[in-house]
Amino acid sequence: MVKTKCEVYSRVVGYIRPVEQWNDGKQAEFNDRKRFDLKDSNEKQSSIC
Repeated sequence: MVKTKCEVYSRVVGYIRPVEQWNDGKQAEFNDRKRFDLKDSNEKQSSIC
């Protein structure tokens, strides 16, 4: 499998910024967040309009 580096963005106080530009503490908080895959979830997916 070939891995490709991708740029991850997150919204903070109305601004969308690359996580790579955050300070070390905020990057650590971001990496501690719980992640889940909606495909594997038994719950219904909500649509955003």
